[in-house]
Amino acid sequence: MEPGHLFEPAGGDAPAAPAPLAERMRPRTLDELVGQQDIAAPGQPLREAIERDALQSIILWGPPGTGKTTIARLIATVTRAHFIAFSAVLSGIRDIKAVMAEAEAARRRLGRRTILFVDEIHRFNKAQQDAFLPRVEAGDIVLIGATTENPSFEVNAALLSRSKVFVLSPLSQAEIETILERALRDPERGLGGGPVETAEGALAAMARHANGDARVALNLLELAAAIARSGASDAQAADAAAQAHEPAVITLDLLARAVQRRMLLYDKSGEEHFNLISALHKSLRNSDPDAGVYWLARMVEAGEDPLYIARRLVRFASEDVGNADPAALPLAVAAKDAVHFIGMPEGNTALAQAVIYLAAAPKSNAVYAAYNRAAADAHGDAAEPVPLHLRNAPTRLMKDLDYGKGYEYAHDDADAVTGMDCLPPAIAGRRYYRPTTRGYEKELARRLDAWRALKHSRRNAAKDDG
Repeated sequence: MEPGHLFEPAGGDAPAAPAPLAERMRPRTLDELVGQQDIAAPGQPLREAIERDALQSIILWGPPGTGKTTIARLIATVTRAHFIAFSAVLSGIRDIKAVMAEAEAARRRLGRRTILFVDEIHRFNKAQQDAFLPRVEAGDIVLIGATTENPSFEVNAALLSRSKVFVLSPLSQAEIETILERALRDPERGLGGGPVETAEGALAAMARHANGDARVALNLLELAAAIARSGASDAQAADAAAQAHEPAVITLDLLARAVQRRMLLYDKSGEEHFNLISALHKSLRNSDPDAGVYWLARMVEAGEDPLYIARRLVRFASEDVGNADPAALPLAVAAKDAVHFIGMPEGNTALAQAVIYLAAAPKSNAVYAAYNRAAADAHGDAAEPVPLHLRNAPTRLMKDLDYGKGYEYAHDDADAVTGMDCLPPAIAGRRYYRPTTRGYEKELARRLDAWRALKHSRRNAAKDDG
């Protein structure tokens, strides 16, 4: 590849006509940039660094279509440094080494900085990213990395520590509408050269469909405009009496045909995967069935593995509902079995039923907390031997060693409760399970308190008899 040819600074010239609308409508100045005001507005550090040509290495992290490549292009138009850009999708380690050598030579020979833009930097593995590090440290290059993935996981830690991360947010619906309106009216780069109008609600529908991605919005507008123009031309050809050139109109019906199905932002192995399952779990924990079924639908409709969701619901049933509603766990397991048995999309209602039930169930993390306390003791204390009276004695030798001696068979007692201690002496009396007063645990708490009192009285009676 030829470094520097992924895109060249274009000044104020518009791209060639065949370029897609999204490409033609890229902002030419920072003032044309829509959104990202918290990092690109006048007076913000990133904008100040760009305008003063004093940029240091940065990582631009955000969803697709939010302006990462656009900001890099704008830097290319204003910097006096040598600007090189390439894509991690198309480049390999040989290209990286060639660029690094060129940057080092330019700095030594001309005293000129090189700004290197790497699109989709997360696609480089850690070894490839390591190749940048010596040149960044030496000051030969200023690195601009663009990524849709969390840099904490996808960018080399040493490289990340030498870069400033700027987070780009999904564009709001109002911002997307502004971009679409600009494209409709611009006679030079947009659709303003031909009569295209939008019916009421169509612009907002396109903005909603875009889900914060300007590129998706502009691609849809371009497609819808082409369909509308084709339909308008056919109508005019059929009406020989038409005297005026009627504008093509993008209607909601036309958009429905163009879109067919909305593609939701989701990455089953990336951060959004964990964000959404976290949102589902926390909504259920907060007893919000509406939020729960919404986050469920977001995952299912985006293509998440339904059995993964079912497994998380089974975990939730024991961790966050527990014995406050003992029916929660078998219901979650039944939902998992139903999804496995009938598949998708029919299994979506089994998942929704489980989500709504779990959200509406009384909550208790007492089982979860009990296990954590016991596990902490299991790791923290010396491994206490099992008391002799709790040991099995299948051989005569074991009986001679007092295995099982003093064991009290609970069913021989009228209340099926004896005064026998079942914990090692060093931790006797320790309480791990502390039931709440919610749901069925209220009954369990009452029952356990009564049994503890009964055990206590029987132990005291045994001491008196002894």
